[in-house]
Amino acid sequence: MREFEKRLLSQGYCSIVGIDEAGRGPLAGPVVAAAVNIPLDVNLQNIKDSKQLTPKKRSMICEEILQCGTVGIGMASPAEIDELNILQATFKAMKRALSKLQNSISVDFCIVDGNRTIPDLEIDQAAVVKGDVSCYLVAAASIAAKVYRDNLMIEYDLVYPEYGFAQHKGYPTKMHYRALAKYGPSPVHRITFSGVKEGYIS
Repeated sequence: MREFEKRLLSQGYCSIVGIDEAGRGPLAGPVVAAAVNIPLDVNLQNIKDSKQLTPKKRSMICEEILQCGTVGIGMASPAEIDELNILQATFKAMKRALSKLQNSISVDFCIVDGNRTIPDLEIDQAAVVKGDVSCYLVAAASIAAKVYRDNLMIEYDLVYPEYGFAQHKGYPTKMHYRALAKYGPSPVHRITFSGVKEGYIS
């Protein structure tokens, strides 16, 4: 999974990061992005797309990533998602994650998950479709972003227990729609998303 990095290093790049997000689809909570650098000589096991890992395994691997690599986390709030749209809010979260990372290291190349590069970025970059499956650093970023966001939604569950955030993490489940129909949206819901204002039960 590190072949792309090796090619970039052979081209003269020195500090490469993978960038991925978690939380584009939920009805509530922020979209969270992670930017991750792990030295090529560090070989962490079980780095793969976060969706292929159990929550317990994700958390364990995330701890290893934090210990051995450098991680920046960025978010865009539900209000920003409503104002900008989810795609532009995702780019904003990615830029914030990269900015946090650059407090520790000087980045010269970004591998971004998806089919779009980050607009107006003054760093060389490439978009890789399904990068969280094929690129080691992007997979690591997917794990870091997912763990951070899931933990945040568990914290929100303590504040707004009626919505069940700890169980569905803000995603559109029947349980979530029923809560929206009964209680209406909370301050961390995305008002522009379909079904948030009225609730929806299929």
